[in-house]
Amino acid sequence: QVQLVESGGGLVQAGGSLRVSCVASGRIFSISYMGWYRQAPGKQRELVAGITTSGSTNYADSVKGRFTISRDNAKNTVYLQMNSLKPEDTAVYYCNQRTQWHDYWGQGTQVTVSS
Repeated sequence: QVQLVESGGGLVQAGGSLRVSCVASGRIFSISYMGWYRQAPGKQRELVAGITTSGSTNYADSVKGRFTISRDNAKNTVYLQMNSLKPEDTAVYYCNQRTQWHDYWGQGTQVTVSS
């Protein structure tokens, strides 16, 4: 069973930066698509960014140019660097690990952006 542990969330002022990390247990990290999702109060969970096994990335339109997803297979870790944060980025951010046969979620880390 894979466990995903997110860290790095917190409170930041608008315009600031945060980096959230997600460490995965197990041996399937390098063959997994990794994604960051977020869920704000009263809203559906949405994909923020994803990265494939080969390093190709995709982003939600709302974060393009501000957020960067990256992965370190040697450390079983995926990162989300968030710059120029806005109050509308406030949400719980979840890490997702996915293969053809598996779909795992972390417990989430709160990111709050004050105006």
